[in-house]
Amino acid sequence: MKFEELDLNYDVLDALDAMNFTECTPIQEQAIPVALEGRDLLAVAQTGTGKTAAYLLPVISQLSDYEHPDDAVNCVVMAPTRELAQQIDRQMEGFSYFLPISSVAIYGGTDGKEFGRQQQGLKMGADVVIATPGRLLAHLSMGYVDLSKVSYFILDEADRMLDMGFYDDIMQIVRHLPQNRQTLMFSATMPPKIQQLAKTILFEPEEIKIAVSRPTDKIDQSAYICYEPQKPEILKHLFKTAHSRRVIVFASSKLKVKELCRILRKDKWKIGEMHSDLEQKEREDVMLAFRAGNIDILVATDIVARGIDIDDISMVVNYDVPHEPEDYVHRIGRTARAGTDGKAVTFISKEEQWKFGIIEKFLEYEVRKDTVPESLGEVPEYKPSQRPRGKFTKKGNGYKKNSHSNNRNSSKNRRFHGNNKKTGTSGNQAKNKNSNINK
Repeated sequence: MKFEELDLNYDVLDALDAMNFTECTPIQEQAIPVALEGRDLLAVAQTGTGKTAAYLLPVISQLSDYEHPDDAVNCVVMAPTRELAQQIDRQMEGFSYFLPISSVAIYGGTDGKEFGRQQQGLKMGADVVIATPGRLLAHLSMGYVDLSKVSYFILDEADRMLDMGFYDDIMQIVRHLPQNRQTLMFSATMPPKIQQLAKTILFEPEEIKIAVSRPTDKIDQSAYICYEPQKPEILKHLFKTAHSRRVIVFASSKLKVKELCRILRKDKWKIGEMHSDLEQKEREDVMLAFRAGNIDILVATDIVARGIDIDDISMVVNYDVPHEPEDYVHRIGRTARAGTDGKAVTFISKEEQWKFGIIEKFLEYEVRKDTVPESLGEVPEYKPSQRPRGKFTKKGNGYKKNSHSNNRNSSKNRRFHGNNKKTGTSGNQAKNKNSNINK
């Protein structure tokens, strides 16, 4: 389906045309009409399917077509990390380029000047506030933020926010919102705690689930079966024999990221690290250096990796096996973009074999196992069906910590739109170009 077939504002269509976007992705095709009808929505779709546009485009269109307060916050978009908030804000600027719609990104790790800019935007009533939960709560606690006129509440990567412990923060923010709002919730997975959150804050939602796509054939996937202590030397071997530039290495924790960077820097590799202990300015400097080629290898945790948006990654290394098949697809999808080839390598310790077995079952094929250099000694036999006992509780498709549940709030009243400002006259329709919004 083409965007021009949807009931979007003409100026929004002009912006899409200027950005060379004409064809909807599946999540956009299904979610945009529901959002334009004013219904609540629960959408399950992996990162990279175009879900940001699936909620921004209808909200921008409705902010333009219907009467909303000029001096109030009309939409709140919640995101788990500052990097994702910045990315959403950049897309917001592009989609609303021909419209007088204001937005402000609210996130932590900033200096006093940036905090003041955020404060001013909230006081003046930006049309769209894109925020991380903790920083928005900090502003709310100071008494100058009014969310009582919010018409649209959006949660992006809701599963990540709950994994990061933001459930209580989200519920505190919800208590500042009017009941007669439209709520759109997007998540890559549907564990029980997401279902509970949906029951609590959504009203008779339309549910959309886009099947997780398999990795593109342009990604050369392989894995090493090894013991945990062998991983650093295998990584060095990989850099020497495969790619050592434009590489992202995903590790399971910030402590492991720091230790791995310390080891690699001893061998003079040009390394950058991304984790939650870094200040915002430090993260931005690392990303700038990586994009400029001053850093060859970026070692990152999943939490901050959601905001990494670079097309020419030559190789992705899963230093630790991801918890979920969706995370595996998301990680390795950072390479082989824009029609190029890429390489994805996963290190599988004895304790992680069962998790990779779940990933291979999802992929419906076995990933090639490469041989560990003989100099590193013996390696364990690959037995993915044998799962360690007593360490994990089941959560969704993978295994993580138990979550807590909450009672559902009643939310009976829905917002009815005001006067329609759509004229139906001017505006260029999007031209027929073969392009998608994939971010």
